Amino acid sequence: MARILLVDDEENIINTMGPILQDEGHVVFSGITGEEGTEFLKKNEVDLVILDVWLPDMDGIELLERIKKLYPETAVIMISGHGSIDIAVKSTRVGAFDFLEKPPSLDRLVTSVNNALEHVRLKKENLKLKKMSFIDDEMIGESAQINEIRDIIKRSAKTNARVLITGESGTGKELVAKAIYQLSNRSEKPFIKMNCAAIPDDLIESELFGHEKGSFTGAVGKRIGKFELADGGTLFLDEVCDMSLSAQAKVLRVLQEQQFERVGGNQTITVDVRVIAATNIDIREAIEQGRFREDLYYRLNVIPVHVPRLTERKEDLDVLINYFMDRFSSEHGTGEKNLSGEAMNFLKRYPWPGNVRELKNIIERVVIMVSSEEIKESDLQKYLMPEVRDIPVTLSFNGLSLKDARDAFEKEYIINALKFNSGNVSETARQLDIERTNLHRKIRQFNINAERL
Repeated sequence: MARILLVDDEENIINTMGPILQDEGHVVFSGITGEEGTEFLKKNEVDLVILDVWLPDMDGIELLERIKKLYPETAVIMISGHGSIDIAVKSTRVGAFDFLEKPPSLDRLVTSVNNALEHVRLKKENLKLKKMSFIDDEMIGESAQINEIRDIIKRSAKTNARVLITGESGTGKELVAKAIYQLSNRSEKPFIKMNCAAIPDDLIESELFGHEKGSFTGAVGKRIGKFELADGGTLFLDEVCDMSLSAQAKVLRVLQEQQFERVGGNQTITVDVRVIAATNIDIREAIEQGRFREDLYYRLNVIPVHVPRLTERKEDLDVLINYFMDRFSSEHGTGEKNLSGEAMNFLKRYPWPGNVRELKNIIERVVIMVSSEEIKESDLQKYLMPEVRDIPVTLSFNGLSLKDARDAFEKEYIINALKFNSGNVSETARQLDIERTNLHRKIRQFNINAERL
């Protein structure tokens, strides 16, 4: 059963179509003017509008545009007794699901309505599935820093302003991007993510803008890029500082003009995309080193959001630990688990170089691997980066600023971990629970020569 609104100034059409749709099990409402239809939609939710092109008080196409803008989840079928191909084409371009000539046959009407309602059902189902897929994308915590981030998300989400999210790997930058998307007016449109650090420099422009067949070796067909896929929605550029300077220049143009050409093409493509970017490196330093364009930084950094390290919001540790314990016990069917007092204190003392991502992985690991109901400190020590947990750190941090002390600790810790693995970067990244591209970046940042360790 669906709720259907008929808007037509011909009462015989309403009197004919209304009973037919009611016989199909639908609830039918009607109005004879565009104003009546508009007022009804303001106060009531409907699944489908059947709308006459010619209304006594307004253009039906204009009303169609208004409906699709204000109620995008509602399907619209246009009808007209003076139909033409031009009107039909214009209607579908504006967003009409179908166009029927009056009076429509019974079979044609029922088929069109059923197809439109199935389309509505699938859209709602996809939206529900999308929301379910975002259950994991929740920011847990009640610290002042997290509440401030929530406030920024709430105030910026409904706008089209670009957002730049900074913070270390594993702090939850993608969660912030998805939270903004979920609350935005684009939440029913695509959310496209691209990890700029994972794409080779010679392919990044093709990934962003697409390419035409034969534009370079290996381009065996036309490819649609991320900007085009995200049209109407949101594009999340993760690790944006790893983008090549050439690609940065083209992204700058898209942000300015919302236009681009595919690699090897000459057709100008116009898109409507909101860009959210993130990076885990010091972007100011990257600008000074000539690795990132300053003008692009100012374009991206309209709304800045900094996500703190886990150790900078220790008051959230209890909440996060309990959340992950409950969640993974339920997901994996292990039964309720709890941490001993010593185990909880151990987690609170640990420096968490991998931030919330590392905490999440550790809790899931011990929930699965520890068979007893109580998880002890010895269990955590066993499963907390077991291969590198005993790597020594011998530095003295006296007289150093917090940043310098942290950098010094990270550098020695990475060097010793690389030594432990004979310079194997992939194995070291796995043991340190960070992405290989991020470890490569740290190696360059600290001028570590992995081959000579």
